Amino acid sequence: METYTKLTVLKHTYPRLVVALGMFDGVHIGHQSIIRRAVELARSIDGKCLVFTFSNHPRAIFAPDSLPPVISSARLRQQHMEELGVDLYMAIPFTREFAKHSPEDFLAMLQSHFAPRYVVTGPNYTFGCKGKGSDRTLLREAHNYGFQAEICPAVLRDGRPVSSTRIRRLILAGDLATAEDFLGRPFTVLGRVIHGDQRGRTIGFPTANLVIPDDRVMLPNGVYAAEVIYEGQHYLGLANIGNNPTFEGCNRRLEVNLQGFHADIYDRLIEVRFRAKLRDEIKFPSVEALVTQMHKDKAHVTQLAQKWQLR
Repeated sequence: METYTKLTVLKHTYPRLVVALGMFDGVHIGHQSIIRRAVELARSIDGKCLVFTFSNHPRAIFAPDSLPPVISSARLRQQHMEELGVDLYMAIPFTREFAKHSPEDFLAMLQSHFAPRYVVTGPNYTFGCKGKGSDRTLLREAHNYGFQAEICPAVLRDGRPVSSTRIRRLILAGDLATAEDFLGRPFTVLGRVIHGDQRGRTIGFPTANLVIPDDRVMLPNGVYAAEVIYEGQHYLGLANIGNNPTFEGCNRRLEVNLQGFHADIYDRLIEVRFRAKLRDEIKFPSVEALVTQMHKDKAHVTQLAQKWQLR
């Protein structure tokens, strides 16, 4: 998949483009329906599928205090797009200057840069100054700009559309099963391993430590069964989110013990897929009591993993 971080003319290189529009935070099952349709249309005309999005949320410019926490990092979002068959991915910064463009300016930009055959989006997509352009605008004006527009219906759960807002609430509440259903995959964190306190090594449970960015939505503190992917290999993981209260003075972080893995992976990317919550994070009366419980947690992960399909 080719990626672009600034507005680029692609119509000459790729004369048969299908463009999918949206923010696509989390790339949940509603987003997937849009992207899969765009990919399907691109294949039907022997063309390419382009996802056009923004690298930052528009609220970051006009209402930073109400900026919603991010479900997926930029890198993870790109990874999901590639898995769905997207050929070209363009995520450009949303700026005050860009926000001044009218809906007609936006459509003219699509025409001048991409000359798409089709444009695909969902029913809640807005564009142009103050979001004045809507799905109805797109359908009404498409022929004036040389493309056909398709509005994919919302994907429903419990009679309501699946949305990033609903998923954030599920994650914050720790409802992993429903969040996984809405996302179409387990809730996942992708990050670089940092140096920790190395206490895990001394008690027989070495951990890979990841920072929890302030702008990301995260599960409640606790101990979780996880699946960890490193360099294409899958491992069982025992993950802890929290401050490690048995040892004082720890910042909130994600620590994960990979079963049967002992290599040095500092500064390497790992993917942590949360599969089930085992227990709340608690302060133990002693290190020995903590170790005893961690052995029980490890056995619990192994038991749960019998129904996982690890590659």
